[in-house]
Order: sequence, then structure tokens, then C-alpha cells
Amino acid sequence: MTTESFSSRDIPGILIVDDVPENLELLSGILRQRGYEPRPVPSGKLALLAAMADPPDLILLDIRMPEMNGFEVCERLKADAAMKDIPVIFITALTDTAAKVKSFSLGAVDYVTKPFQAEEVCARIATHLELHRRKHELQQSYDRLRELETHRDGLVHMIVHDMRSPLMAVLGNLEMAESEPLSNAAAGFIGAASSSARTIVEMISSLLDVSKMEAGQMKLVFTEVDLMSLANEMIRMFEPLRDRRRLALASVMEMDAFPCDVNLIQRVLQNLIGNAIKFSDKEKGVITVGIEKTADDRVRVTVVDNGSGIPPEYRRKIFDKFCQVETRKQKRAHSTGLGLTFCKLAVEAHGGRIGLESEVGKESTFWFELPRITAPDLKKMPERNMPHA
Repeated sequence: MTTESFSSRDIPGILIVDDVPENLELLSGILRQRGYEPRPVPSGKLALLAAMADPPDLILLDIRMPEMNGFEVCERLKADAAMKDIPVIFITALTDTAAKVKSFSLGAVDYVTKPFQAEEVCARIATHLELHRRKHELQQSYDRLRELETHRDGLVHMIVHDMRSPLMAVLGNLEMAESEPLSNAAAGFIGAASSSARTIVEMISSLLDVSKMEAGQMKLVFTEVDLMSLANEMIRMFEPLRDRRRLALASVMEMDAFPCDVNLIQRVLQNLIGNAIKFSDKEKGVITVGIEKTADDRVRVTVVDNGSGIPPEYRRKIFDKFCQVETRKQKRAHSTGLGLTFCKLAVEAHGGRIGLESEVGKESTFWFELPRITAPDLKKMPERNMPHA
């Protein structure tokens, strides 16, 4: 039976805590024969001091002890960041269910009743040492992956940021070329190139903004906003792109100005309306934007389209970065890019929530709700950092 440990010691150290000297001697002898390093102590207080001075690989802990019982010792161990991950196995004469339940609720990994069998104790020790070793290795691997991911994201962010300047120069030159006398064919080619360049610039801006929001580096600036006017402005912006689709604001109710970051909420509306246009039929598409107050004095904004709907398996991950969604009608995958990820982060930064309701073959409703902030609160928080994702 192997006795590998996650620690740097060649021989796993086992702290034995029991107020009965005979038990300490018996367990020490058993563990020493099995290749462990026993560290016997006769009280809970000494156990805590020994664990703090040199954390063991595992602790065998009696429950019934004077001054400080095993439950108290375990609770103190688990409350200390340096010792909370040490596996604790209770060894006690208590056999009632309540004692066992309490042991596990305090963070113990196992429970052995007295009189114990040497083989059972050693088997349980070996099992939990191995589990702890693997857990430690898994955590190390996770930490390394997180570090690599951070380096990768930093590199991507730097490259994308550096791409923005030459792309803006390309776009500027294309726009200048569009103002010159050109043949119809040349004007069409340059117009298409300009449109593609603008799309790439928007993608870069979204990627940079999402990175800022995830890192908590983007500030929100709150102002009083007329959401009805903002929604109408977004609808007019998409007028040239709607083809034969119907695109309208369904809300007619009066609403007071609402405090929010107008630039971010405008982009949220822009993304949701653009997404609805993209996935709705050019001839029969119907897209409606709704704004209403909720019973708890929030504002709820909806964007409804009569497209082919989104299958249930994609609804939970629709707001993930670069999510691929396959519509059953078209039988091909569509990338949602970063637009919906941006929407989620921007809405949640306002203290709101965002979601999707969809029925395959009928319609999809993207919605978000924002909490109302009173005028005194608005004066207190002119700027607000976006939280870490």
C-alpha cells in the first residue's frame, strides 16, 4: 500500500490527538510500522500549536477530551486558512448518528469508532492521503492554467489593441476614397470594404470593452436618461438594415427619466436589436422593443422577434463569449460573438439582470431589468467601477 503525500516530506506526517497515553502509544506504533511519521499529542491545545508550527499531512482526532474536545479542535483548524485543508479523521467511542453528522459538518473527512482495527485505520489514512494529494495536484494544475490564461489574455488584448490603430487608418482612407468620383463598380467595392472594416473595428472595440469589464476597469457614469427616446433612436438607426421587417417600439406608457450609463445601455439596445434583425426573416420578420415598469419599481426592457427560436440546450450559454448557436430551421451554427456577453456584463454592472425566453419555431424575447436609483443615490455615485466577472 503506497503512502505518497502531497507535501514535500518523504514520509507523511500524521498528527495523533488523544488524551489517553495508551491510545497514543498504540496508534504511533501502528503508523510507524506502516511507514508513517506519527506525531502524538495529548490535548487539543497542543494539537493546534503543533499543527500551526508544522502542518501535518493528516490528523487523527479523538472527540472526548478535557478542556477542548475534538469538535472544538476541528472547528479551530477549519477556521484557519493555513490548516483548513488538512484532512481530519475522528477516532472515538461515540457511535450515535448525531456525533457522526456533526463531525462531517465541521469538515472531517472520515470517522472511525473505537475499538478500532489497525487495518481499517491504515486503509482510511492511505485513502485520504491519496485523495488529498490528488486534490492538491489538481489545484496546482488549475492555478497554472489560470496563470497561462492570464498571460494569453494579456497578449491577445495587446495585439487587438495594436490592431485598432492601423484598422482605423484603413477605414479613414476608405471613407476618403468614397468621397471621390468613382465608377459604380469601384464605389461598390470600396463601400463593401468600408463596411467590413467598420465591423472589424466594432469587434475589436467589443473585445477590448469586455476585457475591461471582466477586469473591473471600466467606469459607469450615471445620468438621467429618457429610455423611450433612446429606444426610438436605436430603431431609427437600424431603419436602413431592416429590409421588409417590421421594427417598432411597442411601449406607449409615460416614463420618467431613468438613471443609467447612457453609452452602455445604448450599446446593449443596439446589440439586442441587431441580434434580432440578424436572426429574423427578411420578408416576414417582426421585431418589437418594449419598455415598462415592474411591480418592484425596476425598468424592464424587452426585444422580441418572431424568428425560429433558440433551442433549450443553447439558452443557458447564449451570453457566453463566442457562443455558437444552431437554429433548427437553418441547421447551421451562428456565432453570437461578444455582443451578448457585453450586454450581460453591462446590465449586471448596473445591478440588473438579463435573460432570454424562447420557443422553438415561434419567437425569442431578450430582456433586461435595471433597478431604479433615486436622485439622492445618484448624487452619491456619479461613477461606479464595473465588478469583476
